[in-house]
Amino acid sequence: MKEITITTRFAAYNAVNELPKDIQNLMEQAVAVRKNAYAPYSKFRVGVAIFLDNGKIVLGSNQENAAYPSGLCAERVAIFQAGAIYPEAKILKMAITAASDTNKTTSPIPPCGSCRQSIAEYETKQDTPIEIYFMGETGDIYKSESLKNLLPFMFDKKFL
Repeated sequence: MKEITITTRFAAYNAVNELPKDIQNLMEQAVAVRKNAYAPYSKFRVGVAIFLDNGKIVLGSNQENAAYPSGLCAERVAIFQAGAIYPEAKILKMAITAASDTNKTTSPIPPCGSCRQSIAEYETKQDTPIEIYFMGETGDIYKSESLKNLLPFMFDKKFL
């Protein structure tokens, strides 16, 4: 047997106003679109703003369904929309924010496993890392230089 150690690094910002101006704008748009989430079941609203290499910003919020597996997380709403509208564009940056209708979220909320896999697909496809910033409703914001920090054993096309 051998032991494998995996190390990841994140930058941590104490508040939105500490972020670079372009990321502040991206996060503010994520916060605004979070309010459009359709979350009658979980009461957990997520907003995402994606910045593309063509200068466009694509937004997404989670969309739930009474048949739970039929809903879609905000990250996948935004990333799939970006892929549909701007198929040649690279995703450079992603801002994610989450808030609960029932309690205050003050810890950074990362993408779920399914969203990580979807982000991995686009990061692999474009062969360019995607900067990911994530936060709760308030509090610290974490920055990952790449999805690989959040999903170090990525499954991608090279396994097929």
